[in-house]
Amino acid sequence: MALVEINAENFRSYVDRDGIVVLDWWAAWCGPCKAFGPVFEAAAAKFPDLTFGKVDTDAQQELAGTFQIRSIPTLMVFRDRVLLFSQPGALPAGALDDLITEAQGLDMAKVLAEIEAQKASEAAPEPEKKLIVTP
Repeated sequence: MALVEINAENFRSYVDRDGIVVLDWWAAWCGPCKAFGPVFEAAAAKFPDLTFGKVDTDAQQELAGTFQIRSIPTLMVFRDRVLLFSQPGALPAGALDDLITEAQGLDMAKVLAEIEAQKASEAAPEPEKKLIVTP
């Protein structure tokens, strides 16, 4: 798939589905964003079966705020509606390719099971503590 422009209106239609979505949060005035742009575009060409989206943080300030984007570029990788990776800073081409390959190789059933286990442990009440006093 070619690069797509992601905005508040279409964000969920791309992220809330099966498959891998790689997002580049950027701005036109950002030097590192401009330097990372060709690396991101090359990865999109190398992995045409994935969705690569660009989010202009100036035009999409509310969306950027929702995801607490504080530094750009920021790269995010979603797979099957799960955010797997989020990191500010530009990645070199090899590191981006490795990240994508790693995301492709994940056993998502295992990832989802780990997420559910973590949610369950966070939701479990702490055991009641009793003070035992002996005479």
